[in-house]
Parts: sequence; C-alpha cells; structure tokens
Amino acid sequence: MTLVQLRYFGTDGIRGIFGEPPLDPPFLRRLGYALAGNLALRNPGRRLQVVFGRDPRISGPAILSALAEGFLAGGHRVVDIGVVPTPVVPEALRERQADFGVMITASHNLPSDNGVKFFDHNGLKLDDDEEAEIETWIDQMHAPEKPSVLPAVEESEALESYRMQRTNLLPPHALAGWVIAVDCGHGATCATTPEVFRRLGADVRARAANPDGTRINTDGGSEHPEHLAALVRASHANLGVAHDGDGDRLVVCDETGAFVDGDELLGIFALHALRTGTLKQNLVVATVQSNLGLDLALEAAGGRLVRVPVGDRQVLHKLLELGASFGGENSGHYIFADVSRCGDGLLAALQLVRVLRETKRALSDLRKEIALLPQLTANLRVQVKKPFAELPLFAEALRGAEVALRGRGRVLARYSGTEKKLRLLVEGPAPQELESLLSALKLAAGRELGAV
Repeated sequence: MTLVQLRYFGTDGIRGIFGEPPLDPPFLRRLGYALAGNLALRNPGRRLQVVFGRDPRISGPAILSALAEGFLAGGHRVVDIGVVPTPVVPEALRERQADFGVMITASHNLPSDNGVKFFDHNGLKLDDDEEAEIETWIDQMHAPEKPSVLPAVEESEALESYRMQRTNLLPPHALAGWVIAVDCGHGATCATTPEVFRRLGADVRARAANPDGTRINTDGGSEHPEHLAALVRASHANLGVAHDGDGDRLVVCDETGAFVDGDELLGIFALHALRTGTLKQNLVVATVQSNLGLDLALEAAGGRLVRVPVGDRQVLHKLLELGASFGGENSGHYIFADVSRCGDGLLAALQLVRVLRETKRALSDLRKEIALLPQLTANLRVQVKKPFAELPLFAEALRGAEVALRGRGRVLARYSGTEKKLRLLVEGPAPQELESLLSALKLAAGRELGAV
C-alpha cells in the first residue's frame, strides 16, 4: 500500500461540511470528471455505468448532481438508486454489472457533514494506491463546464432487492414471537431493518425512523445507544439493534438493555463460527482498536486474531488476502465475506439472530465468554495533525506508557482519518494505572497540540 499522504481522502472516502472544500460543487464536479477520466483510461472505448446511492441528508442531492455532472461530462452513464444503506451500492453494482459505485454519506457524523465513498466494479472500496492515483488526476483536471440540462437519472429496484436478499437469510417466520427494538438514527435503514424484521415475523418497536435528512445521527442510532437501551427495557425486547446514518454499522443491546461491546460481538460471531467449522482459516481480522481480551478468547478456542489499521476496507482487503471469512471493527463494522464484501449493519444483526437461534442462549449469557481488559479512550480535538516525531513531550509520554504496559496491555495513539481529532487508547489490567497513563498523554497533547 502507498505511503503517500493523501490530501482529500481519509479513512473512508472523502468527508467534510457541504459547501466547504473539498465538498463544494466545483471540486465535486472536478472529482467526478477525474474519476470519469481514470475509468475511461482503464476501460478504453467503453461508455461506463456509474451507480449512485445516498443517505437522507439534505445535502445529498446537490452532491449527487455535482458529481454526476463530472461523470456525464466524461461520457459515462449515471444510475441513481436513491436513499439506500451503503451495502446496497456494491450489491447493485454486481446485479447490474455496473462499473463504479458512489455512496454519498458521512456515516455516523452529524447532519451538517457529508461525504463520498467509492466502490470498484467488484464492489470493493478503493485502496490507498487507487485513491492516490485519483488525487493525481483531480489536481490535473479543470472543472468541466456545467451542463445546461442535466440528463435524467434512472431509478432502480435495488432497495427491494436488498430487502428480499436479507429476508431470505433466515427461514420464514424465524422471528415469530420475538420483540426487537430498532433505532435507525433517522438514517438510511429506516426503510430496511424494521421491514426485514417484520417480514421475518418479529414484533418491531422502532424509533428515530424519520429520514427527513435534518436529524440523522442526532438523537438516536449507533452514536446514542442509551436510547436503544431504554427502548429494549420498555418493550421487554429480545434484542435491540441500532445503526449509523448509512447503515454499515451495528450497535447492540442485549435482552436486559445492556450495551454489548463491539469486541464482544466480534468474539460471539467468531466463537460460534469456530465451533460450527465455518470460520475459514480459523482466524478473525480486526483493527488495532480491538481489545486484547478478544485475542485471548480466540486463542483459547483454537483461533487467532490478525490486526490491521483502522477502517473496514482495511479489514476486507486483509480477509481477501488471507482467504478468511470474517472480521470487523469494534466500532460496529462486521464483514461476513462469504455473504457481502461490505460492512452491513442489517446483515450483522441477522447473523446475530442466527447465533441466538442456533445456540438457544441469551445474548447476556453469550457475551460472558469474551472477557475484555479494562480500556480507557479519549478523543481530543486538534487544529493541526503534527507528526508525533515533532512532539517531544507527547512522544515521551507515549514511550512511557508503552514501557509501563509492555506484556500486560497496549497503548495506541492515532489521528482520525475523518476528523481533526487525536484518538488515544490505553488498555491493561489495572484501571487506576490506565487513568494515570491517559492523563499524562492528554496533558502532553494539550501542551503541544492545544488538544482539548
């Protein structure tokens, strides 16, 4: 993978505030034109088909229009599949045998933000090298003249196809007698997750299910699991599930209304697959953020954990490289590569239901098998993402924490790929020690970065 510092792309596509660079219309038209030219170079003599999806943010149509103008100016055809969860886009690519996919979303961010994610003809997110090549094209392009009349885009049946495929993953009426609490976060899953659970026979209690584009991720969804927990308890639900704005994440509450950690879910999926002989290579791919307790639980069961940098596309690329079948991020992305090559919150929820049905155990019981080490985190806002080598106080605090935890835990410091934030993590057996180490890191970051 490239070591070049990217200017526009972050952990997962391009993200920012609509109307400000790099999410202003002139840049977006140039981006679409650059992508069109890059695709034409790879596919000479062909008029290509580009599939667009978006979450319900109010800025989505304007972003789609600007990007589409660039693709159309490059001679390609644009297909709009409307408001859909992110995993619908790569599935629509395969169904239509299309050439490129664009999802307009800022995932779990607030309504003022937006962004774009890109998929190749195989439904895979672009890797770092591909993003670096596209950035070169962007910088060489002149914005095309805006067409006086934008050609009409084409709607498709991608959303209903996705609902049917997900419903068919479980037997008919598999959830008869179940009560499931669902928090859609006013996002793209409002028309998918509740409906699929109802088709399977569940009594669905849904909240934050109004995708008007103004409240996405604000008072519900994966970023506010306390609302889901309250709904589970009030409705005496068997399970509670919540998604982020574009539906590629899953957050879960067990039947008591207690939040289930993402690493516990990774462990539950992995241990069940190990026991049923369906975990290819007997390994799970997770990121550097995952708890050391997950490693220990897998090793005790005869499996192993492989770590990659943060980002669900990093997980997927490693899964494909190793011929493995399952991995994810403890932030809520779970990839079942034999079913889908994209994080899919609904798919993960259905796979969890499958585990609960096959084991005939409560989620509150299953989660006990993954004993997580105490872990403290901090997300500090910074003005400039300076290299750690240029921060002597912070670098010294980081080395001190690593020495203190060596062999007993971990320390991790990294800049967010989507926001101006420094993310800190300390993990080990003694909570008081972790508090001291994290305080030292925060103090040093505050002095040298103005981090708060």
